[in-house]
Amino acid sequence: MSESSKSKSSLNLNPSPTLQCKDLHEYLKSRSAQFLETLYNYPTICLAVYRELPELARHFVIRLLFVEQPVPQAVVTSWVSQTFAKEQNKACEALSELSVWQEAPIPGGMPGWMLAQSFKKNLKVALLGGGRPWSMSSSLEPDGKARDVAFLDAYALERWECVLHYMVGSAQTEGISADAVRILLHAGLMTRDAEDGSAVITRAGFQFLLLSTAKQVWLFLQHYLHTAEKRSLSAAECLAFLYQLSFSTLGKDYSTEGMSNNMLVFLQHLREFGLVYQRKRKAGRFYPTRLALNIACVRDGVATVAPLDAGNQTGYIMVETNYRVYAYTQTNLQVALLGLFTELVYRC
Repeated sequence: MSESSKSKSSLNLNPSPTLQCKDLHEYLKSRSAQFLETLYNYPTICLAVYRELPELARHFVIRLLFVEQPVPQAVVTSWVSQTFAKEQNKACEALSELSVWQEAPIPGGMPGWMLAQSFKKNLKVALLGGGRPWSMSSSLEPDGKARDVAFLDAYALERWECVLHYMVGSAQTEGISADAVRILLHAGLMTRDAEDGSAVITRAGFQFLLLSTAKQVWLFLQHYLHTAEKRSLSAAECLAFLYQLSFSTLGKDYSTEGMSNNMLVFLQHLREFGLVYQRKRKAGRFYPTRLALNIACVRDGVATVAPLDAGNQTGYIMVETNYRVYAYTQTNLQVALLGLFTELVYRC
């Protein structure tokens, strides 16, 4: 499929400082100490935070994990050679920003460090077991209508593209809820037109469309969590469940047994966005999709799960000196996105 179009020279594409796709560290750093204290009651989050820490910070956590009294800061400093002073400062800063450890006085007036009690307790549960089950481990009978990875990938992409189609004003806008639209407005990705009240894309929205799918989903979910209380949901509980999904296995089904009513509501929202597949609302099982597993990969590192959109980047764009643009693509979403930046002349 080819497109011929002319560039819209009036479109302002200057970077917007308001669009920030924070990784887990940056997101948690922006939350209150009270929120973090609540969050560390979930072993899933403690494990996720531990994995995201700098290498040296993880080393400190393991050395302090079974110590029941404050350790002098001078002793912690002695664990690292002066050659790595910069890395040590970075590690200490990360542990303090995330309230993983706290300053604690030692008899004699010496300053010390001690892991936060809730973080220490629940990280032990995640690493060593014990306590209440924290993983989705309920056994299920074999699914007579089991779904393979190819189906889950296609389903996730179809559901997520409903959101993107709505943003670009495509004709394919079926399936997006009013709640999802409110999230787009809250995130500043869309705004209400002053004349007719319709939702129109913003400059930040343009940037959003150019992000990878994993970053788009994580940024969208950050704003969902900011408005979770309006749905009578706990942001901490929702975030813990998201990271529980990120530790799941692609292609495996999981039971809804034992999930609270609030989490069942949240599961339906994740179903709408394509993070989980569930054949029907009352089905006792669901399948996490690649979108859910990639939540843990939104960071400055190597993704452990292949991105969902890895195979959908084929296509060509040619721009002539007379500002005429030729695009070769079979994706309706890419055609609609091109229409935001250019004036479509013909399509074949």
